[in-house]
Amino acid sequence: MQHNCNNKYYLCKCNNVALIFSEKMKRGRKTAAKTEVFNLLNQSEVALSHSEIQSSLDGLCDRVTIYRVLDRLVDEHVVHKVVNVDGGVKYASCHHCETTHNHSHNHIHFSCNKCKSVTCIEDVEPSFKLPTKYKISEVNFTVSGLCPHCS
Repeated sequence: MQHNCNNKYYLCKCNNVALIFSEKMKRGRKTAAKTEVFNLLNQSEVALSHSEIQSSLDGLCDRVTIYRVLDRLVDEHVVHKVVNVDGGVKYASCHHCETTHNHSHNHIHFSCNKCKSVTCIEDVEPSFKLPTKYKISEVNFTVSGLCPHCS
């Protein structure tokens, strides 16, 4: 027997709507902004900066929303951050997450000195020998030079 609550100001636990809403939030919200940012990064061959994403979205959402969406996509492991050689942050979609179970975002990134593009080189994963008791949690390895388009 379901109890119908007439409260318009909050979700009441006596109604199944609250439970359904809660389950959807656990799975991650799908907003128009999130969908567009993901699609933009997924279709791009190079990593994009926040400002490049914002200009491509043409006013769909404000800069703070874009930062929140990017953080959420990074937390969901479908996008990763790339810190460029100049300290700038770019974001790239991980194109092989669905096909590889043990995929790691710890691969090499190539930064072009001329066109400033940053490309993921997912076939090459750097390896390190650290002293005892050091454990690697994340790698940000960027190689700079000229990309095939500029050389």
